[in-house]
Amino acid sequence: MSNNLLLTLAVIGGTGAEGSGLAMRWVRSGYRVVIGSRSAQKAAERCAELNQQMGEPGLISGAENSAAAKSADLIVLAVPYGAQKDILESIRPELNGKILINVGAWINPERPATVELPPGLSSSLEAQEQLGADVRVVAAFQNVSAEYLSDPEREIDCDVLVCGDDAEAKVSAMRMVEAAGMTAYDAGPLKNSIVVEGFTSILVGINKRYHARLAGIRITGVSL
Repeated sequence: MSNNLLLTLAVIGGTGAEGSGLAMRWVRSGYRVVIGSRSAQKAAERCAELNQQMGEPGLISGAENSAAAKSADLIVLAVPYGAQKDILESIRPELNGKILINVGAWINPERPATVELPPGLSSSLEAQEQLGADVRVVAAFQNVSAEYLSDPEREIDCDVLVCGDDAEAKVSAMRMVEAAGMTAYDAGPLKNSIVVEGFTSILVGINKRYHARLAGIRITGVSL
């Protein structure tokens, strides 16, 4: 655990449900975590709530997005698709040479249970195109319910597919999946995030049709 403290994670969008849940799980695994928000005050307020929930002050710190990204070794982007482009542009100078794990997926709010592709085919591909080759983008966590993550003690009954074009970056992302209490599977190149992100809408539909909230995916027939 002491080695983990040498690595700082910035969760951009960490005030939201999924980002907050991941932040709590990573802190419990021994990582330093900074949650980012457009407002430093909002980040600080959310940090206070999360630290209180975990029963220990000061575990998670907060900052404005750019400051959070600058302070971190690895960046996690957990923002709605509509905010992605502007937020990435605002923190772009702090991302060069780093790994960015994109948690988001495009979902049409009018037809959330129908798979529809954004202009760049997936939000992760769009992020890579926007940021360029100096930033290694990996897609992960798209199919995990935020409700699962809200309780850091809760066992998560689903697996995580990880897509990326850089082998080292994928290994780092898979390590973060395991630190959050889930099993990671290398799902191939970043282009495969088209399918992984699209599957989020399928899970939304399954939850709706079966009156559930926690539908996820499991990989079977593989020995790790």
